[in-house]
Amino acid sequence: MAERRRLVKPRKGAFGSIVHLRNVDGIGRLSDLYYWMLTTSRVNFVASILAAYLGTNALFALAYMGAGGVENMRPFVFSDAFFFSVQTMATIGYGRMVPITSLANVLVTLEAGMGLFGMAVAASLLFARFTRATAGVRFSQNAVITQFDGKPTLMFRIANQRETRIHEAQIYLVVARQQNTAEGHSYRRLADLQPVRSFNPIFELSWTVMHVIDEESPLYGVTPQDMEQSVVAISVVFSGHHEGFQQRVHARHTYTQSLIEWDHRFADMITRDEDGAIVIDYALFDELVPVAPKDLVLG
Repeated sequence: MAERRRLVKPRKGAFGSIVHLRNVDGIGRLSDLYYWMLTTSRVNFVASILAAYLGTNALFALAYMGAGGVENMRPFVFSDAFFFSVQTMATIGYGRMVPITSLANVLVTLEAGMGLFGMAVAASLLFARFTRATAGVRFSQNAVITQFDGKPTLMFRIANQRETRIHEAQIYLVVARQQNTAEGHSYRRLADLQPVRSFNPIFELSWTVMHVIDEESPLYGVTPQDMEQSVVAISVVFSGHHEGFQQRVHARHTYTQSLIEWDHRFADMITRDEDGAIVIDYALFDELVPVAPKDLVLG
């Protein structure tokens, strides 16, 4: 039985839960090699390119050793054949070892062509990986549910980690809850959460995203125990036009029920110094301050 594992992380670097995917007719790694090379880690990417380079040269070295016909190459000396292959693939041609038979020249022709093709592929993959635009958006470690302007409100922070502005920034929220249907079947339902402000024309510093938990909210009447039992997860999708990349960027983040703090608020980040200038202290970006539980009523 075919089985794959997927690690679902609420944020980069955080511990996540493992989801087992069984009987999935996924695309094989070799048949979808371009996707894998773009999405794999940097270590795997460099190791794959290096393994392909050294492996190809080793195979051609064995071919040169078997075919012969390379002047000044010692018979059955792998190092000579290997370094001749490296020089041929890179079209260096120092001139000390040269092919003198038809078979050796055929091998040189094949390897030189493969070297040009391989260099183009490796360069295009490297270019594609390094030119992928990232949003550079930081999400607060936790979301909170607290009173704001007399109303229970879900809140979290995002910050622009670059100096460049993001224009026409948009936030989209969706909550996933495990619920039972009228027939008694367990079903994972998705519902939209409407932010107080979902559009920011110029996202430059920080943004506190808020969702009021009123009668129209899918979270209305939910308690911490309900969240624990129904395995609540709130997914956040951010998008906007990055001024530096001159293209649209996206970022995604998930707050599971363990990352949603009740009866807390975010610490104030904005103060003024002695000269009256505004100071934003990002050391307080994730700082939470407890509030009195009696002040929070979800209906």
